[in-house]
Amino acid sequence: MKRTGLEGRSVVVTGGGSGIGRAAAIEFAEQGANVLVADADKDRAEHVVRTIEYAGGLSRAVIGELSDPRVVDEVVETAVETFGGVDVLVNNAGIMDHMSAVADTDDDEWDRVIRINLTAPFLLTRAALPHMLSAGGGSIVFTASEAALRGSTAGAAYTASKHGIVGLTKSLAVLYRSQGIRTNAVAPGPTATNIRVETRAKAHGPRLIGPYIGLSGKVAEPEEQAAAIVFLASDAARNINGAVLPVDHGWSAI
Repeated sequence: MKRTGLEGRSVVVTGGGSGIGRAAAIEFAEQGANVLVADADKDRAEHVVRTIEYAGGLSRAVIGELSDPRVVDEVVETAVETFGGVDVLVNNAGIMDHMSAVADTDDDEWDRVIRINLTAPFLLTRAALPHMLSAGGGSIVFTASEAALRGSTAGAAYTASKHGIVGLTKSLAVLYRSQGIRTNAVAPGPTATNIRVETRAKAHGPRLIGPYIGLSGKVAEPEEQAAAIVFLASDAARNINGAVLPVDHGWSAI
């Protein structure tokens, strides 16, 4: 079997308690990595840790919202103290908006989505970078979205946050490639996760966006997204940097 270079590596997966994050955390562990599961839900995160440890792997959980700098510091400190550093950072945690168009997006919806989807991964990446740089390199993978590639799959806040993730991915790829750090993103299409969209009655956004979402076709399993994430983090992708990989059953080609 081809080696992935992940054996013994320290991997941080945010939103690792469920969905794509859970599948990625388990897949990294199966590849021999040590996995820190960061999630706001204590029960889910600890269940993933137990699943990994039952299979013979090494894992830890850190609980909290990653827009809180104290939680960010705890994630990085725990990975460094327990696993010896941060070799791979998977910025996966995120929330949906209400599919609101700009005129229907209130300050609370905008602030919460941007804080969790864009500010939080920025904070964690900034905190992890010194450890990657001191180690001579690392790999960062963001979970973007089909909404990062077009304007017809979500509301204004979510779309803006995921376009921001693509910009952050490309900026990191350029600015740190000479220091051994690769940064890429996956752009999932519809995926069977626990994220729910709560639209508002008579809102402008959902009425217009609905027909476009109907073009998406297949709903992926979380493991299909996780496979792409693990690939981008692995040595098999060692010459891939700054890429945004659609994992969407061809939706982005339409």
